[in-house]
Amino acid sequence: MPDLDPSREAKLLPDAIHQAVRPGTVILRLQTTHDRAGILDGAWWPRSRDIGAELPGLIAAVTEHLGPVTRVGLDSSAWEELPTRLIIDDRVVHIDSSPVGDDTVLVTRGDRDLFSLLVVPPHATPDAARDAMARAVRADNLTQAAQILIDTGTGRVLPIATEAP
Repeated sequence: MPDLDPSREAKLLPDAIHQAVRPGTVILRLQTTHDRAGILDGAWWPRSRDIGAELPGLIAAVTEHLGPVTRVGLDSSAWEELPTRLIIDDRVVHIDSSPVGDDTVLVTRGDRDLFSLLVVPPHATPDAARDAMARAVRADNLTQAAQILIDTGTGRVLPIATEAP
């Protein structure tokens, strides 16, 4: 019998995505509505600014629920040493970076299916991070990422300090 789950066929966000976080796993929340009416589709709380250490876990978690990721867009001023691509689970994931300072990561699945995730700064307290992540996944959320971080007291992702010449 074929799988008749319409969310799987259309590759929409599954309704049962919220699970307990185990130690060592990625801290990620995704919006569970099918209409994707809010500005953000979810939130991610990395443990550091080392993209080589953080991105594989994020990609694995997103891939598990949404399908293969082909491209990730990041703010270059918020991360240490951004490569142009990473190989994650035997797939090439291209990394686009620019100094936009918008506190988001853009994840692309396929050719044009784009998901925008709030990036909670690694230094955020657990309470502030949970609050910011909960606001990001609200279906009626029309608040920009930077404002969510200000409202929850998490602050924005601070740019990586550059060495003086």
